[in-house]
Amino acid sequence: MRIFQLELKRVLKARITQILMVFALILSVILAWLPTTYCYSNYTDEDGNEINLTGLASIAHEKEQQADASGLVTPERVREAVETYQACLKSYGVTESYDLPDGVYQREILPISPLLHGVKEAFADPKTGMAPSIMEIDPEQIDNYYSVCESRIAALMALEQPDSTAAQRSTVKMYQNVEKPFTVYPGMSSTVLDYQNIMGFLVLLFCVVMAAPAFSADYQSGADDILRCTRYGRARLGAAKILSALFVSGAAFIICAAVHILTANSLFGWECTKTSVQMLYSIVTLADLNIGELQLLFAAAGLLSVLASVSFTLFLSSRCKNTVASLASALVFCIAPVVLSMAVPGALSTWLCSILPASGTSIQASILYAITDFRFLTLGGLAVWTPHAMAGACVIEIPLFAFLAVRSYCRHRVN
Repeated sequence: MRIFQLELKRVLKARITQILMVFALILSVILAWLPTTYCYSNYTDEDGNEINLTGLASIAHEKEQQADASGLVTPERVREAVETYQACLKSYGVTESYDLPDGVYQREILPISPLLHGVKEAFADPKTGMAPSIMEIDPEQIDNYYSVCESRIAALMALEQPDSTAAQRSTVKMYQNVEKPFTVYPGMSSTVLDYQNIMGFLVLLFCVVMAAPAFSADYQSGADDILRCTRYGRARLGAAKILSALFVSGAAFIICAAVHILTANSLFGWECTKTSVQMLYSIVTLADLNIGELQLLFAAAGLLSVLASVSFTLFLSSRCKNTVASLASALVFCIAPVVLSMAVPGALSTWLCSILPASGTSIQASILYAITDFRFLTLGGLAVWTPHAMAGACVIEIPLFAFLAVRSYCRHRVN
């Protein structure tokens, strides 16, 4: 314990650690605020003046306009919204909402638009996947809205993974277990979670930079020659270095994630966190979560990814003779999921991105996007949803690479 405390103190007193952690904390606040700058709305007031709103004012205005749409998304409410939409467009002789006269959309369609989310997707053609316009949907069919959604997810998986009946069965079963009817509280967009993902990726990079010199710096400076001759200079010292790096990294990520979530939810409104993920992403999303639960789940998964990446970085540091090599190799593996998701085709990309430690908070292939997607890892009759595979891989990699790092450090030979 004494060695761990001394090593932890050394890590915390390092200037690079202090700079990176302060920078990460500031970025957590900024990235929580940035999505508000993309909010924009305009309307015509009673005097005929055009009013343009941005930021928090725009959010407050749209929440006020859509207040009546809040609550349970029952088939009856969805049908009423579709009938209102169709009646409005017919009265003006148009077939698309963007052809409506100025101000009509804001007055008549905007208040019901949250209830229209996913309607076209639910009634997409099962063979082609093409979605109809709302004007083409028979309101009477909406009485069986959630049955239609379940049929849609079955048809979607038949198109996306026709060769895996196991994935199709798993998908249908998962969607049947999702709580229905859904809930919607307007005001928050998926951009908030996108920026939480960016925050997680940046904190991961900072933690990797902090952990990369743990062993290689002593190799390079020659300090390891002396430490290795002390009583506890091998396994215990190696374990202390690993535990201190994991502790600081984990604490930093938890603090940054908490600050980001608290700031974002305070800006957009805490009631928005009760919205079902299906009302923010695809109507057939498989996760039985609301937005608040998704934020917390993604934070927990991101923590696992950060710890797994730091553990892997420590293993690389125990193998490299200088800090440049350990830092460069660690950063390559952090960026690898982004490159692989774009460059490697099909199932191979899914497999690689599911097992790499940094995938959990990657920009292109994070657990967040896996939760809102329908990808499965299939092997024979086995089908594993990619978020489960990512989290499971991280749980295995944390102790595995930590053990390998200690083992490699103990076996290191001084030239």
